[in-house]
Amino acid sequence: MSSSRILISGNEAVGEGAIKAGCRFYAGYPITPQNELTAYMAKRLPEVGGVFIQAESELAAINMVLGASAAGARAMTTSSSPGISLMQEAISYMAGMELPAVIVNIMRGGPGLGNIAGAQGDYFQATKGGGHGDYRLIVLAPSCVQEMADFTQKAFYLAFKYKNPVMVLADGYLGQMMEPAEIKEFNFEDDSPSWRLDGAEGREPRLFRSLYLPVEDLEGLNIRLQKKYTEMRREETWREYYTEDAEALLVAYGTCARVCREVVRLGREEGRKWGLFQPITLWPYPERRLKELGRKVSKVLVVEMSSGQMVEDVRRILGEEKVGFYGRMGGALPVKEEIWKKLI
Repeated sequence: MSSSRILISGNEAVGEGAIKAGCRFYAGYPITPQNELTAYMAKRLPEVGGVFIQAESELAAINMVLGASAAGARAMTTSSSPGISLMQEAISYMAGMELPAVIVNIMRGGPGLGNIAGAQGDYFQATKGGGHGDYRLIVLAPSCVQEMADFTQKAFYLAFKYKNPVMVLADGYLGQMMEPAEIKEFNFEDDSPSWRLDGAEGREPRLFRSLYLPVEDLEGLNIRLQKKYTEMRREETWREYYTEDAEALLVAYGTCARVCREVVRLGREEGRKWGLFQPITLWPYPERRLKELGRKVSKVLVVEMSSGQMVEDVRRILGEEKVGFYGRMGGALPVKEEIWKKLI
């Protein structure tokens, strides 16, 4: 596949982006709305000498990724909301063992099995640590098919940079939609030979573990991890649209950011000074820049496909009084006209 622009779905763009970033191991279990991604990896990985495994469950898939990562592979799994829930224990293990991997969640409506429409109800799960213990994941939120590929590639880079799982969090609408995208080779160096399990001949054995029975040993691990998470905060990333003179600010990610960009554009045509703040890293959240913008505007409206999850972070950063909320649940899309009404 060349690096020229092609018409591709968001799910397939994730797969091709991963392969061009060196992913050679994938384990997953089918679930809508990300099944095209699993099918794509089943076809493409053997073509590049990689390994594809359809696991017997999400539990098996994430633990296979754990093992492949320990052996030094650039490994990935993908699923959708309830499937990611099943993976939480092993994600915590990988954070505790300091193993890199990419986990992609193509979110669907919930709670429970919910439905197969796109949603954003997994923000808490992704950014607050859905598993147990004091761990963190870098969480990247694409808003178009091009970013589905680009952010997956960036996720591999960050996972190996910090030896930590990284999540790409996208709603089902982004996974299913098709847009032109250019998916390039993404080469980065990693130091996997210094830590991977590849046989101990001629060197001391290596060990990955997350079980530390002495309290002082486990606290020592946690202190080291917290220092690493502080370093991760330097990765905070965002985009802005028409914020220079904005008097009201929309805050949104994923498909909601696409809708909000159109609202801002239409508002500007009528002389309304509206802007958009779009976080790219949901963790670490770009707090400093949002604070700066919040001081300049009279109103902030958070738009989500949930009952209100990211809005809690925005209110924590900017205060309760200034921040409004508009949300749709169960897979329903936000409506431009309703956002407009809440801004005027």
